[in-house]
Amino acid sequence: MHLTQSLHRAVQQNPDRIATIFGDRVRTWRESADRIARLAGALRALGVAEGDRIALLAHNSDVFHEYMYAVWWTGGVVNPVNTRWSAREMVYSLQESDTRVLLVDDAFAPLVPEMRGLWDGIATVVHCGDGPAPEGMLSYEELIADHEPVEDARLGGDRLAGIFYTGGTTGFPKGVMLSHANILASSNSLVVSVQGSVRGGRTMYVAPMFHLAALGSWCTQTLVGGSHLFLPGFEPGAVLRGIVEQQPTSTLLVPAMIQMLVDHPSADEYDLSSIKRFSYGASPISETLLKRAMAVFPQAEFAQGYGMTEMAPGVASLAPEDHQHPRLLRAAGRAIAGVDVRVVDPEDNEVPRGTVGEIVARGDNAMLGYWNKPEETATALRGGWMHTGDAGYMDEDGYLYLVDRIKDMIVSGGENVYSAEVENALATYPAVATCAVIGVPDPDWGERVHAVVVLKLGHTATAEEIRAHCKTLIAGYKSPRSCDFVDAMPLSPAGKILKRDLRKPYWENTERSVN
Repeated sequence: MHLTQSLHRAVQQNPDRIATIFGDRVRTWRESADRIARLAGALRALGVAEGDRIALLAHNSDVFHEYMYAVWWTGGVVNPVNTRWSAREMVYSLQESDTRVLLVDDAFAPLVPEMRGLWDGIATVVHCGDGPAPEGMLSYEELIADHEPVEDARLGGDRLAGIFYTGGTTGFPKGVMLSHANILASSNSLVVSVQGSVRGGRTMYVAPMFHLAALGSWCTQTLVGGSHLFLPGFEPGAVLRGIVEQQPTSTLLVPAMIQMLVDHPSADEYDLSSIKRFSYGASPISETLLKRAMAVFPQAEFAQGYGMTEMAPGVASLAPEDHQHPRLLRAAGRAIAGVDVRVVDPEDNEVPRGTVGEIVARGDNAMLGYWNKPEETATALRGGWMHTGDAGYMDEDGYLYLVDRIKDMIVSGGENVYSAEVENALATYPAVATCAVIGVPDPDWGERVHAVVVLKLGHTATAEEIRAHCKTLIAGYKSPRSCDFVDAMPLSPAGKILKRDLRKPYWENTERSVN
Protein backbone atom coordinates (compact mmCIF):
# COMPACT_ATOMS: atom_id res chain seq x y z
CA MET A 1 0.00 0.00 0.00
CA HIS A 2 1.20 3.51 -0.80
CA LEU A 3 0.36 6.78 0.93
CA THR A 4 -1.10 8.45 -2.16
CA GLN A 5 -3.84 5.80 -2.37
CA SER A 6 -6.08 7.78 -0.03
CA LEU A 7 -5.76 10.77 -2.34
CA HIS A 8 -6.82 8.73 -5.38
CA ARG A 9 -9.74 7.33 -3.40
CA ALA A 10 -10.90 10.81 -2.37
CA VAL A 11 -10.79 12.01 -5.99
CA GLN A 12 -12.65 8.94 -7.20
CA GLN A 13 -15.42 9.15 -4.62
CA ASN A 14 -15.73 12.87 -3.83
CA PRO A 15 -13.99 14.90 -6.56
CA ASP A 16 -15.92 18.11 -5.90
CA ARG A 17 -15.89 17.96 -2.11
CA ILE A 18 -13.60 20.45 -0.34
CA ALA A 19 -10.12 19.03 0.21
CA THR A 20 -8.21 21.98 1.70
CA ILE A 21 -8.96 25.39 3.21
CA PHE A 22 -6.32 27.99 3.98
CA GLY A 23 -7.54 31.52 4.52
CA ASP A 24 -9.63 32.44 1.50
CA ARG A 25 -8.13 29.61 -0.56
CA VAL A 26 -10.47 26.64 -0.98
CA ARG A 27 -9.70 23.68 -3.26
CA THR A 28 -11.61 20.52 -4.12
CA TRP A 29 -10.08 17.05 -4.25
CA ARG A 30 -10.05 17.23 -8.06
CA GLU A 31 -8.22 20.58 -8.03
CA SER A 32 -5.87 19.45 -5.29
CA ALA A 33 -4.89 16.23 -7.10
CA ASP A 34 -4.23 18.10 -10.35
CA ARG A 35 -1.90 20.54 -8.61
CA ILE A 36 -0.14 17.67 -6.84
CA ALA A 37 0.44 15.81 -10.13
CA ARG A 38 1.82 18.99 -11.71
CA LEU A 39 4.07 19.71 -8.73
CA ALA A 40 5.34 16.13 -8.98
CA GLY A 41 6.07 16.77 -12.66
CA ALA A 42 8.01 19.89 -11.73
CA LEU A 43 10.05 18.02 -9.13
CA ARG A 44 10.95 15.35 -11.67
CA ALA A 45 11.97 18.07 -14.14
CA LEU A 46 14.25 19.46 -11.44
CA GLY A 47 15.98 16.09 -11.30
CA VAL A 48 14.28 14.59 -8.25
CA ALA A 49 14.62 10.81 -8.48
CA GLU A 50 13.19 7.91 -6.51
CA GLY A 51 14.40 8.04 -2.92
CA ASP A 52 15.61 11.66 -3.05
CA ARG A 53 14.83 13.78 0.00
CA ILE A 54 12.85 17.01 -0.36
CA ALA A 55 12.42 19.39 2.57
CA LEU A 56 9.71 21.90 3.49
CA LEU A 57 10.38 24.79 5.87
CA ALA A 58 7.10 26.64 6.34
CA HIS A 59 4.24 27.44 8.64
CA ASN A 60 1.04 25.44 8.33
CA SER A 61 -0.82 25.89 5.06
CA ASP A 62 -2.32 23.91 2.19
CA VAL A 63 1.21 23.76 0.75
CA PHE A 64 1.99 21.08 3.33
CA HIS A 65 -0.79 18.92 1.91
CA GLU A 66 0.42 19.37 -1.69
CA TYR A 67 4.10 18.93 -0.78
CA MET A 68 3.60 15.64 1.07
CA TYR A 69 1.52 14.04 -1.65
CA ALA A 70 3.65 15.40 -4.52
CA VAL A 71 6.89 14.07 -3.05
CA TRP A 72 5.33 10.63 -2.54
CA TRP A 73 3.84 10.89 -6.07
CA THR A 74 7.40 11.15 -7.42
CA GLY A 75 8.66 8.28 -5.25
CA GLY A 76 10.63 10.73 -3.13
CA VAL A 77 11.10 11.12 0.62
CA VAL A 78 9.66 13.99 2.67
CA ASN A 79 11.76 15.83 5.24
CA PRO A 80 9.62 18.45 7.01
CA VAL A 81 11.87 20.88 8.88
CA ASN A 82 11.17 21.95 12.45
CA THR A 83 10.30 25.64 12.12
CA ARG A 84 11.35 26.36 15.71
CA TRP A 85 14.95 25.28 15.22
CA SER A 86 17.91 27.58 14.76
CA ALA A 87 19.36 27.86 11.25
CA ARG A 88 22.28 25.70 12.35
CA GLU A 89 19.97 22.88 13.48
CA MET A 90 17.95 23.12 10.28
CA VAL A 91 21.06 22.83 8.15
CA TYR A 92 22.30 19.87 10.21
CA SER A 93 19.14 17.93 9.32
CA LEU A 94 19.46 18.80 5.62
CA GLN A 95 23.16 18.04 5.39
CA GLU A 96 23.01 14.79 7.36
CA SER A 97 20.17 13.46 5.20
CA ASP A 98 21.68 14.91 1.98
CA THR A 99 18.50 16.87 1.26
CA ARG A 100 19.26 19.20 -1.65
CA VAL A 101 15.80 20.52 -2.57
CA LEU A 102 14.14 22.90 -0.11
CA LEU A 103 10.71 24.56 -0.19
CA VAL A 104 10.33 27.71 1.93
CA ASP A 105 7.50 30.16 2.59
CA ASP A 106 7.67 33.92 3.13
CA ALA A 107 8.46 33.58 6.84
CA PHE A 108 11.61 31.51 6.29
CA ALA A 109 12.88 32.72 2.92
CA PRO A 110 15.12 35.31 4.68
CA LEU A 111 16.96 32.41 6.40
CA VAL A 112 18.06 30.83 3.13
CA PRO A 113 21.26 32.89 2.62
CA GLU A 114 22.44 31.99 6.13
CA MET A 115 21.56 28.34 5.59
CA ARG A 116 23.42 28.22 2.28
CA GLY A 117 26.37 29.86 4.00
CA LEU A 118 26.44 26.99 6.50
CA TRP A 119 26.14 24.33 3.77
CA ASP A 120 26.47 24.80 0.04
CA GLY A 121 24.64 21.55 -0.73
CA ILE A 122 21.21 23.21 -0.87
CA ALA A 123 21.04 23.15 -4.65
CA THR A 124 17.42 24.15 -5.32
CA VAL A 125 15.16 26.41 -3.29
CA VAL A 126 11.48 26.74 -4.18
CA HIS A 127 9.59 29.72 -2.79
CA CYS A 128 6.05 28.71 -1.78
CA GLY A 129 4.99 32.01 -0.22
CA ASP A 130 2.40 34.49 -1.43
CA GLY A 131 4.77 37.14 -2.76
CA PRO A 132 7.17 37.01 -5.71
CA ALA A 133 10.03 34.52 -5.47
CA PRO A 134 13.22 36.11 -4.09
CA GLU A 135 16.33 36.10 -6.25
CA GLY A 136 17.90 32.67 -6.52
CA MET A 137 14.64 30.85 -5.77
CA LEU A 138 12.07 29.22 -8.03
CA SER A 139 8.38 30.10 -7.86
CA TYR A 140 6.15 27.33 -6.49
CA GLU A 141 3.09 28.52 -8.40
CA GLU A 142 5.02 28.92 -11.65
CA LEU A 143 6.39 25.40 -11.35
CA ILE A 144 2.85 24.04 -10.98
CA ALA A 145 1.52 26.16 -13.84
CA ASP A 146 4.38 25.38 -16.22
CA HIS A 147 4.47 21.58 -15.88
CA GLU A 148 2.10 18.90 -17.06
CA PRO A 149 0.77 16.34 -14.58
CA VAL A 150 2.71 13.08 -14.39
CA GLU A 151 1.62 9.58 -13.43
CA ASP A 152 1.84 8.60 -9.79
CA ALA A 153 4.83 6.33 -9.11
CA ARG A 154 2.61 4.46 -6.63
CA LEU A 155 5.60 3.32 -4.62
CA GLY A 156 4.86 2.16 -1.11
CA GLY A 157 5.21 -0.74 1.28
CA ASP A 158 8.52 -0.76 3.11
CA ARG A 159 10.01 1.98 0.94
CA LEU A 160 11.19 5.03 2.86
CA ALA A 161 8.45 7.70 2.92
CA GLY A 162 9.90 10.29 5.27
CA ILE A 163 12.70 11.33 7.58
CA PHE A 164 11.40 13.10 10.67
CA TYR A 165 14.02 14.65 12.89
CA THR A 166 13.65 14.49 16.62
CA GLY A 167 15.92 15.40 19.52
CA GLY A 168 19.12 13.44 19.98
CA THR A 169 20.40 11.84 23.17
CA THR A 170 23.96 12.60 22.07
CA GLY A 171 23.29 16.27 21.42
CA PHE A 172 22.41 16.02 17.72
CA PRO A 173 18.96 15.48 16.17
CA LYS A 174 18.14 11.99 14.93
CA GLY A 175 16.35 11.33 11.66
CA VAL A 176 13.55 8.84 12.24
CA MET A 177 12.98 6.80 9.07
CA LEU A 178 9.35 5.87 8.45
CA SER A 179 8.09 3.81 5.54
CA HIS A 180 4.77 4.06 3.74
CA ALA A 181 3.69 0.93 5.60
CA ASN A 182 4.71 2.43 8.97
CA ILE A 183 2.63 5.58 8.51
CA LEU A 184 -0.36 3.74 7.04
CA ALA A 185 -0.33 1.15 9.83
CA SER A 186 -0.41 3.91 12.44
CA SER A 187 -3.08 5.89 10.57
CA ASN A 188 -5.37 2.89 10.21
CA SER A 189 -4.91 2.03 13.88
CA LEU A 190 -5.68 5.61 14.92
CA VAL A 191 -8.89 5.60 12.87
CA VAL A 192 -10.02 2.47 14.72
CA SER A 193 -8.78 3.30 18.21
CA VAL A 194 -8.52 7.05 18.77
CA GLN A 195 -11.56 8.12 16.75
CA GLY A 196 -10.17 11.64 16.55
CA SER A 197 -11.65 12.44 13.13
CA VAL A 198 -15.27 12.74 12.05
CA ARG A 199 -16.12 10.76 8.92
CA GLY A 200 -16.70 13.30 6.15
CA GLY A 201 -15.95 16.12 8.59
CA ARG A 202 -13.35 18.88 8.71
CA THR A 203 -10.16 18.80 10.82
CA MET A 204 -8.49 22.05 11.88
CA TYR A 205 -4.67 22.00 12.14
CA VAL A 206 -2.97 24.46 14.47
CA ALA A 207 -0.26 22.18 15.86
CA PRO A 208 2.83 22.35 13.60
CA MET A 209 2.53 20.05 10.60
CA PHE A 210 6.17 18.91 10.79
CA HIS A 211 5.20 16.95 13.91
CA LEU A 212 4.00 13.36 13.60
CA ALA A 213 0.99 14.12 15.79
CA ALA A 214 -0.37 16.59 13.21
CA LEU A 215 0.75 14.44 10.28
CA GLY A 216 -1.04 11.43 11.75
CA SER A 217 -4.19 13.50 12.14
CA TRP A 218 -3.88 14.69 8.52
CA CYS A 219 -3.47 11.12 7.23
CA THR A 220 -6.45 9.81 9.19
CA GLN A 221 -8.66 12.69 8.08
CA THR A 222 -8.12 11.79 4.42
CA LEU A 223 -8.76 8.13 5.21
CA VAL A 224 -12.22 8.96 6.61
CA GLY A 225 -13.10 11.17 3.64
CA GLY A 226 -12.75 14.50 5.41
CA SER A 227 -11.45 17.99 4.63
CA HIS A 228 -8.40 19.83 5.91
CA LEU A 229 -8.48 23.32 7.46
CA PHE A 230 -5.04 24.86 7.99
CA LEU A 231 -4.21 27.74 10.33
CA PRO A 232 -0.62 29.08 10.13
CA GLY A 233 -0.03 28.27 13.78
CA PHE A 234 -1.50 28.47 17.24
CA GLU A 235 -2.86 31.75 18.56
CA PRO A 236 -5.80 31.37 20.95
CA GLY A 237 -7.94 34.15 19.50
CA ALA A 238 -7.35 32.99 15.92
CA VAL A 239 -8.26 29.42 16.86
CA LEU A 240 -11.51 30.50 18.51
CA ARG A 241 -12.41 32.67 15.52
CA GLY A 242 -11.45 29.88 13.12
CA ILE A 243 -13.84 27.49 14.84
CA VAL A 244 -16.71 29.96 14.56
CA GLU A 245 -15.99 30.97 10.95
CA GLN A 246 -14.95 27.63 9.41
CA GLN A 247 -16.95 25.17 11.54
CA PRO A 248 -14.35 22.39 11.90
CA THR A 249 -15.59 19.17 13.42
CA SER A 250 -12.30 18.06 14.99
CA THR A 251 -8.91 19.37 16.04
CA LEU A 252 -5.74 18.28 17.81
CA LEU A 253 -3.89 20.32 20.45
CA VAL A 254 -1.05 19.77 22.88
CA PRO A 255 -1.73 20.51 26.58
CA ALA A 256 0.13 23.85 26.52
CA MET A 257 -2.18 25.01 23.72
CA ILE A 258 -5.24 23.77 25.58
CA GLN A 259 -4.11 25.76 28.62
CA MET A 260 -3.88 28.98 26.59
CA LEU A 261 -7.20 28.30 24.90
CA VAL A 262 -9.23 27.75 28.08
CA ASP A 263 -7.44 30.71 29.74
CA HIS A 264 -8.50 33.05 26.93
CA PRO A 265 -10.70 35.73 28.56
CA SER A 266 -13.29 35.56 25.76
CA ALA A 267 -13.45 31.79 25.31
CA ASP A 268 -17.02 31.58 26.64
CA GLU A 269 -18.19 34.19 24.11
CA TYR A 270 -17.57 31.96 21.07
CA ASP A 271 -19.86 29.30 19.64
CA LEU A 272 -17.58 26.25 19.66
CA SER A 273 -20.32 23.70 19.09
CA SER A 274 -19.02 22.53 15.69
CA ILE A 275 -16.19 20.61 17.39
CA LYS A 276 -17.32 17.00 17.83
CA ARG A 277 -13.90 15.35 18.38
CA PHE A 278 -11.11 16.86 20.44
CA SER A 279 -7.75 15.05 20.38
CA TYR A 280 -4.80 15.88 22.58
CA GLY A 281 -1.36 14.46 23.22
CA ALA A 282 2.43 14.99 22.88
CA SER A 283 2.80 15.42 26.65
CA PRO A 284 0.87 14.45 29.80
CA ILE A 285 -2.10 16.62 30.78
CA SER A 286 -3.22 17.47 34.29
CA GLU A 287 -6.62 16.23 35.39
CA THR A 288 -7.60 19.80 36.30
CA LEU A 289 -6.79 21.16 32.84
CA LEU A 290 -8.56 18.26 31.13
CA LYS A 291 -11.75 18.89 33.12
CA ARG A 292 -11.61 22.61 32.23
CA ALA A 293 -11.23 21.77 28.52
CA MET A 294 -14.16 19.36 28.69
CA ALA A 295 -16.24 22.15 30.20
CA VAL A 296 -15.29 24.60 27.39
CA PHE A 297 -16.15 21.96 24.75
CA PRO A 298 -19.05 20.11 26.44
CA GLN A 299 -20.43 18.77 23.16
CA ALA A 300 -17.13 17.22 22.07
CA GLU A 301 -15.82 13.72 22.61
CA PHE A 302 -12.23 13.78 23.91
CA ALA A 303 -9.51 11.33 22.89
CA GLN A 304 -5.87 11.24 24.04
CA GLY A 305 -3.08 9.83 21.94
CA TYR A 306 0.17 8.60 23.47
CA GLY A 307 3.03 7.89 21.10
CA MET A 308 6.31 8.98 19.63
CA THR A 309 7.83 9.82 16.26
CA GLU A 310 9.48 6.40 16.14
CA MET A 311 6.03 4.74 16.19
CA ALA A 312 4.58 6.94 13.42
CA PRO A 313 3.32 7.96 16.09
CA GLY A 314 0.63 5.75 17.67
CA VAL A 315 1.21 3.61 20.76
CA ALA A 316 -1.84 3.96 23.00
CA SER A 317 -5.05 5.95 23.27
CA LEU A 318 -7.54 7.01 25.88
CA ALA A 319 -10.83 6.65 24.03
CA PRO A 320 -13.79 9.05 24.36
CA GLU A 321 -15.74 6.61 26.56
CA ASP A 322 -12.74 6.40 28.93
CA HIS A 323 -13.11 10.11 29.65
CA GLN A 324 -16.42 9.40 31.39
CA HIS A 325 -14.57 7.61 34.21
CA PRO A 326 -12.72 9.98 36.60
CA ARG A 327 -10.19 7.32 37.63
CA LEU A 328 -8.94 7.07 34.03
CA LEU A 329 -8.34 10.77 33.40
CA ARG A 330 -4.68 10.45 34.46
CA ALA A 331 -4.09 7.40 32.24
CA ALA A 332 -2.22 7.58 28.92
CA GLY A 333 -4.60 5.00 27.48
CA ARG A 334 -4.51 1.43 26.20
CA ALA A 335 -2.62 -0.06 23.26
CA ILE A 336 -4.13 0.92 19.91
CA ALA A 337 -5.18 -1.72 17.41
CA GLY A 338 -2.23 -3.49 15.83
CA VAL A 339 0.29 -2.44 18.49
CA ASP A 340 1.65 -4.59 21.30
CA VAL A 341 2.60 -2.72 24.49
CA ARG A 342 4.18 -3.99 27.66
CA VAL A 343 6.15 -2.69 30.66
CA VAL A 344 9.59 -4.21 31.26
CA ASP A 345 12.50 -4.19 33.70
CA PRO A 346 16.11 -3.28 32.71
CA GLU A 347 16.61 -6.84 31.36
CA ASP A 348 13.49 -6.48 29.15
CA ASN A 349 11.44 -8.90 31.24
CA GLU A 350 7.77 -7.97 31.54
CA VAL A 351 6.94 -6.78 35.06
CA PRO A 352 3.73 -7.53 37.02
CA ARG A 353 0.74 -5.20 36.58
CA GLY A 354 1.07 -2.12 38.77
CA THR A 355 4.89 -2.31 38.77
CA VAL A 356 6.82 0.59 37.27
CA GLY A 357 9.15 -0.17 34.37
CA GLU A 358 9.95 1.02 30.86
CA ILE A 359 7.12 1.14 28.32
CA VAL A 360 8.01 -0.72 25.10
CA ALA A 361 5.95 -1.23 21.96
CA ARG A 362 6.02 -3.08 18.67
CA GLY A 363 3.88 -3.17 15.54
CA ASP A 364 3.94 -2.55 11.81
CA ASN A 365 4.21 1.17 12.59
CA ALA A 366 7.60 0.85 14.32
CA MET A 367 10.28 2.86 12.50
CA LEU A 368 12.79 1.44 10.05
CA GLY A 369 15.51 3.04 12.18
CA TYR A 370 17.49 6.24 12.63
CA TRP A 371 19.13 7.68 9.51
CA ASN A 372 22.82 6.77 9.47
CA LYS A 373 22.77 5.72 13.14
CA PRO A 374 22.87 1.91 13.23
CA GLU A 375 24.04 1.67 16.84
CA GLU A 376 21.31 3.91 18.18
CA THR A 377 18.79 2.05 16.03
CA ALA A 378 19.87 -1.30 17.46
CA THR A 379 19.60 0.04 21.01
CA ALA A 380 16.16 1.55 20.51
CA LEU A 381 14.73 -1.51 18.71
CA ARG A 382 16.48 -4.22 20.71
CA GLY A 383 14.58 -7.45 20.93
CA GLY A 384 12.13 -6.24 18.29
CA TRP A 385 10.53 -3.72 20.67
CA MET A 386 10.70 0.08 20.47
CA HIS A 387 11.98 1.29 23.83
CA THR A 388 10.12 4.52 24.54
CA GLY A 389 12.29 5.75 27.41
CA ASP A 390 9.11 6.45 29.39
CA ALA A 391 8.64 4.91 32.82
CA GLY A 392 5.15 3.82 33.75
CA TYR A 393 2.94 0.99 34.84
CA MET A 394 -0.04 -0.91 33.45
CA ASP A 395 -3.13 -1.67 35.49
CA GLU A 396 -5.17 -4.86 35.39
CA ASP A 397 -7.33 -3.49 32.58
CA GLY A 398 -4.39 -2.68 30.32
CA TYR A 399 -4.32 1.09 30.92
CA LEU A 400 -0.89 2.75 30.91
CA TYR A 401 0.10 5.41 33.44
CA LEU A 402 3.24 7.53 32.97
CA VAL A 403 5.28 8.31 36.08
CA ASP A 404 8.71 9.43 34.88
CA ARG A 405 11.20 9.36 32.01
CA ILE A 406 14.08 6.93 31.77
CA LYS A 407 15.74 8.75 28.91
CA ASP A 408 17.04 12.20 29.73
CA MET A 409 14.28 14.10 27.95
CA ILE A 410 12.10 17.10 28.75
CA VAL A 411 8.75 17.78 27.09
CA SER A 412 8.05 21.51 27.06
CA GLY A 413 4.92 22.74 25.33
CA GLY A 414 4.68 19.44 23.44
CA GLU A 415 8.25 19.70 22.11
CA ASN A 416 10.85 17.08 22.98
CA VAL A 417 14.08 18.51 24.38
CA TYR A 418 17.03 16.24 25.12
CA SER A 419 19.25 17.48 27.93
CA ALA A 420 22.41 16.60 26.02
CA GLU A 421 21.53 19.08 23.26
CA VAL A 422 21.16 21.90 25.77
CA GLU A 423 24.21 20.89 27.80
CA ASN A 424 26.37 20.90 24.67
CA ALA A 425 25.30 24.49 23.99
CA LEU A 426 25.73 25.52 27.63
CA ALA A 427 29.23 24.06 27.81
CA THR A 428 30.47 26.43 25.10
CA TYR A 429 29.74 29.50 27.25
CA PRO A 430 33.12 30.78 28.52
CA ALA A 431 32.02 31.16 32.15
CA VAL A 432 30.57 27.63 32.52
CA ALA A 433 32.72 25.00 34.23
CA THR A 434 30.09 22.27 34.68
CA CYS A 435 26.42 22.12 33.81
CA ALA A 436 23.38 19.89 33.92
CA VAL A 437 19.93 20.35 32.42
CA ILE A 438 16.72 19.00 33.91
CA GLY A 439 12.99 19.41 33.41
CA VAL A 440 11.01 21.09 36.20
CA PRO A 441 7.23 21.62 36.50
CA ASP A 442 5.84 24.69 34.74
CA PRO A 443 2.22 25.92 34.87
CA ASP A 444 2.22 27.09 31.24
CA TRP A 445 4.50 24.64 29.40
CA GLY A 446 4.05 21.47 31.44
CA GLU A 447 7.81 21.25 31.91
CA ARG A 448 10.46 23.95 31.78
CA VAL A 449 14.05 23.54 30.62
CA HIS A 450 16.10 24.34 33.70
CA ALA A 451 19.89 24.63 33.91
CA VAL A 452 22.12 23.97 36.91
CA VAL A 453 25.52 25.59 36.46
CA VAL A 454 28.87 25.65 38.22
CA LEU A 455 30.82 28.71 37.09
CA LYS A 456 34.54 28.83 36.48
CA LEU A 457 36.55 30.42 39.25
CA GLY A 458 36.52 34.20 38.92
CA HIS A 459 33.72 34.26 36.31
CA THR A 460 30.18 35.59 36.58
CA ALA A 461 27.05 35.05 34.49
CA THR A 462 23.31 35.58 34.65
CA ALA A 463 20.48 33.30 33.61
CA GLU A 464 19.57 35.80 30.89
CA GLU A 465 23.10 35.76 29.47
CA ILE A 466 23.19 31.97 29.41
CA ARG A 467 19.78 31.75 27.70
CA ALA A 468 20.80 34.33 25.09
CA HIS A 469 24.01 32.39 24.35
CA CYS A 470 22.15 29.09 23.97
CA LYS A 471 19.63 30.66 21.57
CA THR A 472 22.48 31.39 19.14
CA LEU A 473 23.13 27.64 18.89
CA ILE A 474 19.83 25.87 19.50
CA ALA A 475 16.12 26.62 19.24
CA GLY A 476 14.61 29.06 21.71
CA TYR A 477 12.29 26.44 23.22
CA LYS A 478 15.34 24.29 24.05
CA SER A 479 17.24 27.12 25.75
CA PRO A 480 17.00 27.21 29.57
CA ARG A 481 14.11 29.31 30.85
CA SER A 482 15.56 29.29 34.35
CA CYS A 483 18.91 28.60 35.97
CA ASP A 484 20.43 27.75 39.34
CA PHE A 485 24.07 28.58 40.07
CA VAL A 486 25.67 26.13 42.53
CA ASP A 487 29.14 25.64 43.98
CA ALA A 488 29.27 21.92 43.17
CA MET A 489 27.21 19.16 41.59
CA PRO A 490 25.93 16.09 43.46
CA LEU A 491 28.00 13.19 42.14
CA SER A 492 27.77 9.41 42.21
CA PRO A 493 30.79 7.35 43.36
CA ALA A 494 31.68 7.02 39.67
CA GLY A 495 31.68 10.79 39.27
CA LYS A 496 28.38 11.03 37.36
CA ILE A 497 26.08 13.98 38.06
CA LEU A 498 23.05 12.77 40.03
CA LYS A 499 20.23 14.46 38.14
CA ARG A 500 17.63 12.79 40.32
CA ASP A 501 19.00 14.83 43.24
CA LEU A 502 18.79 18.00 41.17
CA ARG A 503 15.21 17.20 40.19
CA LYS A 504 13.95 16.10 43.60
CA PRO A 505 13.20 19.55 45.15
CA TYR A 506 11.02 20.47 42.18
CA TRP A 507 9.01 17.25 41.95
CA GLU A 508 8.82 15.95 45.53
CA ASN A 509 5.24 17.14 46.13
CA THR A 510 3.85 15.82 42.84
CA GLU A 511 2.26 12.45 42.05
CA ARG A 512 4.49 11.85 39.04
CA SER A 513 7.77 13.20 37.74
CA VAL A 514 6.50 14.18 34.28
CA ASN A 515 4.08 16.92 33.21
